[in-house]
Amino acid sequence: MIGTYAAVLAVCASSLAIGQAALALCGVRRWSWPAPAVGLALLLAICWGTVRLPGDGVVSAVVVLTLTVAAVAYLWGRVEGAGEALRAGWPVALGALLACSLPFAVEGHFGILGTSFNPDMSQHLLATDRLADGVGSQLLNQGYPLGPHAVVVALNKGLGIGLVQGFSGLTIAVATLASLTALTAFRDLPAIPRTAGALVVGLTYMVASYFAQGAFKETMQALFLLAFVLALREADRTWSDLPLRFVPAAVIAAGSIYAYSFPSLVWLGPAAVLWLILSAAGGRGWGFSPATREDESPHPRPGPAARALGLAAIVFAILTLPELGRMIDFKRFETFDPDGPGLGNLFGQISPFEALGIWPSGDFRLAPGDGAVPAIGYYLGIAFGLVLLAYGLVWCWRHREHAILAGPAAAALAYVAARTVGTPYTAAKAIEIGAPLVALAILVPLLSQVEWRFPLAIREQRDTHRLIAPVAATFFVTAAGICSLLALANAPVGPTSYSSTLADYRKLVGAGPTLVVASPQLLEEEHGVPYLSWELRGGRVCIRAADESGKLPVGTRFVVFQDPEDSFELSLDPEEGPGWSLKKVLAVAPGKSPCPLIAVRQARQGPAR
Repeated sequence: MIGTYAAVLAVCASSLAIGQAALALCGVRRWSWPAPAVGLALLLAICWGTVRLPGDGVVSAVVVLTLTVAAVAYLWGRVEGAGEALRAGWPVALGALLACSLPFAVEGHFGILGTSFNPDMSQHLLATDRLADGVGSQLLNQGYPLGPHAVVVALNKGLGIGLVQGFSGLTIAVATLASLTALTAFRDLPAIPRTAGALVVGLTYMVASYFAQGAFKETMQALFLLAFVLALREADRTWSDLPLRFVPAAVIAAGSIYAYSFPSLVWLGPAAVLWLILSAAGGRGWGFSPATREDESPHPRPGPAARALGLAAIVFAILTLPELGRMIDFKRFETFDPDGPGLGNLFGQISPFEALGIWPSGDFRLAPGDGAVPAIGYYLGIAFGLVLLAYGLVWCWRHREHAILAGPAAAALAYVAARTVGTPYTAAKAIEIGAPLVALAILVPLLSQVEWRFPLAIREQRDTHRLIAPVAATFFVTAAGICSLLALANAPVGPTSYSSTLADYRKLVGAGPTLVVASPQLLEEEHGVPYLSWELRGGRVCIRAADESGKLPVGTRFVVFQDPEDSFELSLDPEEGPGWSLKKVLAVAPGKSPCPLIAVRQARQGPAR
């Protein structure tokens, strides 16, 4: 617990300080809530740029600490509205932290998020373990974006935080920073609607569901898309006179490259283009200023907005250039194969209506009616959400909320592309990444037009829409919040520690058959069966608790012990690693093995909960 929350505090503190300092260097003198995402983006780039230097992560930790201290010193006395920001931010941060702690409270321990839902964290832990030791890995060689992994290495080397706790803390921090970033759209509201709106946007149902899987990359990309849209909105509003007003959006886009590689631009690129088109249609000029008599050149000059966009493009290019070669390598990654099975841990295509936030199921993979709630409950939530979304989009058009309009439109295009030429697995990710913007498009119109006074003076609000808005907002926030909490409460939590030993054993045992003898605590309390199955995937595997008696299963060739003491007739020269040992059976009993074959696809899907 201490390691997890220490990681949350470290990531959030560094992101807030470095992000606000970066905004201040761009000319922003008042606290601004895109700062958390800007800081996290820089954190990813800094850690990845330094993690492979001598020290295997020590330099990263020192650089981040130095920059954080320097940022606080630079901001001291220079930032306006810090007290107001603290009053607005702490309830949101506390609410997000409590919500994200729900899985651990329900399971009764801290550990690997998502075990039995999604086994991907095993690969991330292995790659991070290799990175911390200065050793290559499959993900590294494939050009996989390892910015988040580098942050976990820095936490490990700098604060002594375990890899499992580092990833759990990073995942919680991302959800917390997303909710804080959403305050950008609600900062002028009173405390209760401001806090509720930020939490629902930052932890909307699909984000909560991917959090429950331990899918930190997708929740991070959802944060960056949300922050990118809100940074464009701020550039049009409070930063409109700054020459570097688009640089924060460029930094966020660069950070998304280090978290999600070039696929991140599938969302951010269309969002930027659509925002430009909508702004131009609304009368905003992006072209060139005509030449004047005083000009030496007869040609038109770039206008202030065009120059600001050009500066942002240069910053983006500089920040992402070091990752260009890895992005080229990443295009051959197996996830992008449309001819593959494409389901991952899913059972089929995911409904795009889950992006609306009202989906009363602890497992987002289930179809309406497959859980405890009748199908009619899903359909009523969908109908209500669609009405609010349609109203919100019309309101945003009338009020020239071009950035908020561009965000859901870009997310919809990304989903259509994934559904058409991609796989169900990538289509589900597209739904999750766009979900916060759907919630934003619903809540900004509803919460912005209510006279929030308590007790609410409904009698004085004679306009019908002003009477309906608070009721609709309250119902939506309540329903969406309950659905998100349901997803979080259903999150499985796996082992509390990680060792790469089992992954190394997988190469030695091959197809097996292999018996794993593990502690009852690991198997019964920490979802050890799906975890061990995934670690030793590719062969036949039996799993038994250490306190169970019995002979070796027929055909067993290897035994992996969590406790090396046992009476089986085994070789006297075992392979040993942290927490585990591997022994070869001397006399293999003939016959067909009862151990099930743990195929890669089967292990990925895992059991439903």
